[in-house]
Amino acid sequence: MPIREVGPKPAVVNLRVLIRFRFVEDHHGAFGVKRICRALGIARSSFYAWRAREQDRRARERAEDLLAAEIAVIHLASRGAYGVPRVHAELRRQGRAVNRKKVERIMRERGITGVTRRRRRGLTRQARKPVFAPDLVGRDFTAPRPGMRLVGDMTFLPTEEGWLYLTTCIDLATREVVGYAMADHHRAELPVAALRMAAGRGGLERGCAFHTDRGSEYTSSEFRSEIGKLDMRQSMGRVGSCYDNAAAESFFAVLKEEIGTRVWPDRATARAEVFSFIETSTTAGAYANTPSGATSRHSRPASGTGKVTPSQRRRRVSNRRVELHYGAFPTGPDLLTTRPARIPPTYRRRSRPGGSGRRG
Repeated sequence: MPIREVGPKPAVVNLRVLIRFRFVEDHHGAFGVKRICRALGIARSSFYAWRAREQDRRARERAEDLLAAEIAVIHLASRGAYGVPRVHAELRRQGRAVNRKKVERIMRERGITGVTRRRRRGLTRQARKPVFAPDLVGRDFTAPRPGMRLVGDMTFLPTEEGWLYLTTCIDLATREVVGYAMADHHRAELPVAALRMAAGRGGLERGCAFHTDRGSEYTSSEFRSEIGKLDMRQSMGRVGSCYDNAAAESFFAVLKEEIGTRVWPDRATARAEVFSFIETSTTAGAYANTPSGATSRHSRPASGTGKVTPSQRRRRVSNRRVELHYGAFPTGPDLLTTRPARIPPTYRRRSRPGGSGRRG
């Protein structure tokens, strides 16, 4: 038995009927809908149904044009780096409830594409007599509060003057770049400078774990000595396993993707763009493709923190610590109706034996 379709069939309007509907739409003001429909042999109800669908289609086109303009602004602000996932996440962050497939279709129809990452080239080299540290992180790139766990790594940027080396220190609680340094070399003093910057900004707890790879810079005596001076613990992943330090690797991937992996004319230009990305960039929306993404210091959200910015993450952690210490604070209408906690009375100082208790 043939299977019968249940439900109304979709309306199909052929080209000849469509031309007639267009004619009625263009001339109904002069002759009236009823007269034209009777002359052309079409039903008025069909014309009105077509007109309703046409108005809905034009409204959808206007809405898509507006959405395409917002997508273009986000894509331009990211220097052409964002693809569908990050554009969709940024729209959601701005309060736009839109389907990801719709964003993908609009970007495909208008030729808006992101950039792809190049094949990674490793920089990790072991020292001749390396001194390794145990892995204290174990691929758990989280921390309950800032200053407990840091991750660091080093990369290089191509310029016409030669390589510019960049090393970073990232807080796993907020995914904030708390320390970094750049130079034309990758000796041990470069990660030492980044570590001193992180410590100088304050907030590092005693015994804070600093996790890196097993590069010669991090196994050197100079770096291990600085770790001891700052009362920190050193942690290292395995050789040849980028997943053991995925949080730091992810930040470099996002940085090179957004500022553009190209050859800068000189080291000063590359240094200025890296500084702008880390310190002063106000373009929101850098997400890593891994759940361990890190971002710049203030405004760029990371997927590893629920796609919130480091400053928002820092405020959440601070508010949580205050609530654990003092209890949750009332907000909204409860702020006017909730009675404050009872403050214990202050006791007056006892008077000496034989005294009146008052100063005289």
